[in-house]
Amino acid sequence: MIVSDLSTAGVSRRLGKGQLFLRTGPFISRIQTSIASIQSGIALLYAGFPVYDDAPFADFHVALERPPNLRRWFRPQVTFKFDGWAPFKPLPLNQAFAMFEWGMNWCVVNHAHRYLVLHAAVVERNGCAMIMPAPPGSGKSTLCAALVSSGWRLLSDELAVISLATAGLVPLPRPVGLKNQSIHVIHQRYPDATIGKAAHDTTKGTVAHMQPPAESIARQQEEARPAWVLFPKYTPGHALELQRYSKAQSLLKLVENAFNFTVLGKQAFDCLGQVIDDSDCFTLEYSSLDEAVSQLNALEIPAPCA
Repeated sequence: MIVSDLSTAGVSRRLGKGQLFLRTGPFISRIQTSIASIQSGIALLYAGFPVYDDAPFADFHVALERPPNLRRWFRPQVTFKFDGWAPFKPLPLNQAFAMFEWGMNWCVVNHAHRYLVLHAAVVERNGCAMIMPAPPGSGKSTLCAALVSSGWRLLSDELAVISLATAGLVPLPRPVGLKNQSIHVIHQRYPDATIGKAAHDTTKGTVAHMQPPAESIARQQEEARPAWVLFPKYTPGHALELQRYSKAQSLLKLVENAFNFTVLGKQAFDCLGQVIDDSDCFTLEYSSLDEAVSQLNALEIPAPCA
């Protein structure tokens, strides 16, 4: 059963009772909330994801609720809870769905130590994955959204989840986070894309999320092998420039973007070493999204994936 098999009222009822068990990639999350914007956001943006009537085990138990004080009504807020504990300060209620997404990322980063987790987008074609680590404002998520809307498979727009056993990329294809002008850019370029309601005045500006492609959800148990490491940078007015990048420098940058490198130690170093050995490394500076997508579509498929 998937989310869209339930009525909107059915999704809301399960969420209200804490009885929605949602699978995203390798994780099952038990979610509880009575907040309407989160209920409708899950119904829309997670429509194709598997849900269970019950599950003997859930990786994450999360709840989003209004604080039990005046902020429940005056300048209302939302609190994210993990196993009954609130790891963050409350946010304005109009940012509730964004907080849900950020909170789910936090769960993976802080508790999924059977994997190496990087701050990076990951897309795939022909079985080969491209890892795109980049700081905020680099255009990473915009480029990721454009690629998956052009036929690449989405593994994640935010977290590269890497198997310690195989150094393969484990899919976690949740909604793609878009910010500020990127929302308009993707909506105009891909009018069929399903984009949820925007949250304004967040710490990241205006934020909205794009529904993952159906094929990416259907293949969310299918690992991909690393083939490219790409460091993208959006620079207005800059001519497209794709350049090979040192593998040694690429390894250092991946270490910098690894959330749990110090937790995993040698396992993480060996895993990243394998990823770099299996990948061609590049930097990409661009201003035209069309040109960037065209250039990446033209990359030669490595022999193991061909």
